[in-house]
Amino acid sequence: MGKPVFENTDDAHKESGAQRVVIVTGPSGAGRLTAVKALEDTGFETIDNLPLSLVERLLSGPPIGRPLALGIDVRNRDFSVGGLIEVIDTVTARPGCRLEVLYLDCSTDVLVRRYSETRRRHPMAPEDTPIAGIEREKELLAPVRTRADHLIDTSEMSPHDLRADLQRWFGDSKEKGLSVLVQSFSYKRGIPRGVDMVFDCRFLRNPHWEDALRPLDGRAPQVAGFIEQDERFAPFFDQLENMAALLLPAFTEEGKSYLTLAFGCTGGQHRSVAIAQKLGKSLADNGWRVSIRHRELERRSKAGRAGTAGKEGKT
Repeated sequence: MGKPVFENTDDAHKESGAQRVVIVTGPSGAGRLTAVKALEDTGFETIDNLPLSLVERLLSGPPIGRPLALGIDVRNRDFSVGGLIEVIDTVTARPGCRLEVLYLDCSTDVLVRRYSETRRRHPMAPEDTPIAGIEREKELLAPVRTRADHLIDTSEMSPHDLRADLQRWFGDSKEKGLSVLVQSFSYKRGIPRGVDMVFDCRFLRNPHWEDALRPLDGRAPQVAGFIEQDERFAPFFDQLENMAALLLPAFTEEGKSYLTLAFGCTGGQHRSVAIAQKLGKSLADNGWRVSIRHRELERRSKAGRAGTAGKEGKT
């Protein structure tokens, strides 16, 4: 869940029972509209492109009764960085309000590709190349980025990934306690952003070199069984379970709400997937709230669907 490409810098001291206000911002094309819609699905009342001059008036009105998400970027009618920072400071100081700034970022090359695919003009460079507008906007928004409570890099995320992460992080779950994400990945594509702990599984025997197992992935019983036959597997997995038994209750006592454990191997298909599956099940069996993601398998699945759609479009 890319970070998940999620960096949470929010303080846990903010008072409960206050009006929750989330300002969603970031460079154009990074996923602001997707984020606003995802927050709406989690129960937020959402307003996109609200003029900055109306934010104070909105909060001075009758109680809203549910969390509020405001989508703000350079396309807002009266947008300025100074004006947005002033709004952030004003709402932060407002009694009865709990403000959070959600900043969606993205690498320049990915933003260029997204604008190329959609053939849209960048709002800060309508008569110039997209990269010119992207660079201007990133420089302009740098002071806002430093004020973010939540920073998500969407460079490696699909809209589905972003929605899933936001629903997990911002959803008003009725269940209390620690939520654990167990994730597999390939070292070839880099370590996922925002993980709390990373474990390298490349020392285990590799099913890739077995012709019958190569097309399968770590969710297949044959693959999992092959990996578990490695004499190093059992002591390694025992240590993982012992570590979880020690640390997860401690994190819960400290008030941590989310914990991400990432397991990597060469291709992100066999060893890391099998261990993520097995540990996720073990944690769930012991009463922990667990979600499991396999970054490379998700990418492969999306690529396959895209290829099928392309072939269908040519018939």
